[in-house]
Amino acid sequence: MTDQNSPAQAVRIELLLNVPVEIVWQMWTQPEHFQAWYGPSGATVVVAKMELVVGGARLVSMEVMTPNGPMKMWFTGEHLEIVENQRLVYTEAMCDESGNVISPADMGMPADHPSVTTITVELEGLESGTKMVLVHAGIPEGSPGEAGWIMAFDKLVAYVEERTQM
Repeated sequence: MTDQNSPAQAVRIELLLNVPVEIVWQMWTQPEHFQAWYGPSGATVVVAKMELVVGGARLVSMEVMTPNGPMKMWFTGEHLEIVENQRLVYTEAMCDESGNVISPADMGMPADHPSVTTITVELEGLESGTKMVLVHAGIPEGSPGEAGWIMAFDKLVAYVEERTQM
């Protein structure tokens, strides 16, 4: 079994956004905003469930185009820690559309891929905006998962800029 707490098994991304911390918090916690930026470029994301309480469930679908046609994936999880405008921690696992966890191996992932990963988002309000630090434990640096987060954050920056210019 892979130790998802190992630094080699975690992606850490730091980002500075030129908007107040309250706006960044909304991007993570309000379904209409989260589905607008989450996922790699070209992905269509739908938040089916986002219960923003500790122990509350998450259920998100993501459809991406592959060389073999469209591929739809589902992710489920549970909120572990919620400190408004400061910290959000939740788990994530591949699942079916009903939220039943599916083995990563059954989805074509490497055998040592953990079945459940943990996402931690820390926010810090700055005079010039918000410092955001994401740690996705269980996903190795340099993996397609890291590339997906980088693409998602490019979309997040564009989405936030677009919304603040309205």
